[in-house]
Amino acid sequence: MTNLTINGLPLAVEHGTTLLEAAQFLGFPIPTLCHMEGLTPYGACRLCVVEIGQEPKSRLVTACTYTAEEGLRVRTDSERVVRARRMVLELLLGSCPQSKVIQDLASMHGVRQQRFRQEHETCIMCGRCVRMCAEQMTGKAIGFRGRGMSRSIGTPFDARSEECRLCGGCIYVCPACQLRCTYTEPDKAVCGGCANLPPPCVDKPQFHDMMCYLRPCVACEIVK
Repeated sequence: MTNLTINGLPLAVEHGTTLLEAAQFLGFPIPTLCHMEGLTPYGACRLCVVEIGQEPKSRLVTACTYTAEEGLRVRTDSERVVRARRMVLELLLGSCPQSKVIQDLASMHGVRQQRFRQEHETCIMCGRCVRMCAEQMTGKAIGFRGRGMSRSIGTPFDARSEECRLCGGCIYVCPACQLRCTYTEPDKAVCGGCANLPPPCVDKPQFHDMMCYLRPCVACEIVK
């Protein structure tokens, strides 16, 4: 067993357990986008970052790929973590502002305005479709091609793959394919209408080491 501390709570987990699995066991919510149950952890979206170690030498790591270590101290909702997640969400909104999944995550984390140029890409390179096709559907009909800015997902030589069974699994797991109404103005990029989320109540400087992680917010449910 491996002993670690998450948000001040001691926990013993089996060897090989990821920080995401450990945090979920304790009930601490960590947002994910590229991660999906049943698929190999990929760590591409960087939304699941958590802070490990002691300041000033603490660092951010992806919870879905980082395995628990003996004596490790983990913070899932520190000020640094929340700031990093919001930046990632703003970048994702710039790439794919029409995605319902990304918009809901942005609303949940208090992102109300898009500061970056909207590109309206059809892919955010999360790799869900590639892993779904290879690991769950055993097709391997699609994959990554190219490098850097020219990297994309598709079939070899853009030809229809004989391995593709037209199951639709790639579309089912794609966050960019789950569209919703959107705007073209950056200050209206985040709709949030379907999410119906309450405003944050403890987003204050004095909560440096631990921001609010209650879902739903208990304080917001108190009848005044």
